[in-house]
Amino acid sequence: MKPAPIPSRDRLIVALDLSSVEAAEALIERIGDSVTFYKIGYQLGYAGGLSLAAKLADRGKKLFIDFKLHDIGNTVSKGIESIAKLGATFATVHAYPQTMKAAVDARGPSLKILAVTVLTSYDEDDLHAAGYRLGISEMVEARALQAQALGVDGLVCSGEEVATVRGIVGPQMALVTPGIRPADSAVGDQKRVMTPGRAIASGADYLVVGRPVVDAVDPKAAAEMIVAEIVEAGG
Repeated sequence: MKPAPIPSRDRLIVALDLSSVEAAEALIERIGDSVTFYKIGYQLGYAGGLSLAAKLADRGKKLFIDFKLHDIGNTVSKGIESIAKLGATFATVHAYPQTMKAAVDARGPSLKILAVTVLTSYDEDDLHAAGYRLGISEMVEARALQAQALGVDGLVCSGEEVATVRGIVGPQMALVTPGIRPADSAVGDQKRVMTPGRAIASGADYLVVGRPVVDAVDPKAAAEMIVAEIVEAGG
């Protein structure tokens, strides 16, 4: 069965990469109804952001808790149980088999587990320096197959790999693509980036955008432009 269509606005996930809850709340206020989905990662999470997560869930916003868990199975399970209680839609783990299995077993009825294949700030040299024998493409493909076999709900992969991964896992798994940069945006510390339209056309379901929205002079307008590009690309 083909998954239900995702509303175009829900495809944009804005990363609240800010150093305080107050700054995040001010940004959310400026953006208003233009964004329905927010991501909380280490920076905000360790600055009290999980209390904001619960508030956003109560307001009907969708939440992506991006802590990329990886630990012994019991620790991952307990962490996922806590994230589920926040009302989050997505939570990330690194795509190691034991970690993925523990997260899937603990997720509950509402939380969806996303496995991170290879970080978008990595290139081939970075993988080799870390001791991996596989290149990026081979690593992503291997982890995608393992995640699918274990019942993981979706994958985090760069725009460069999304078409290949979609061909491997089919339509059922959600593909979430970070490293999204509109054509006029700075790349920053990302090494494998793609524009919103190209990522959607390649098969991404959700796009994670941080600095191009968070650092924009008019964050609401920046978000609306990305949503418009998603719509134009058929998303």
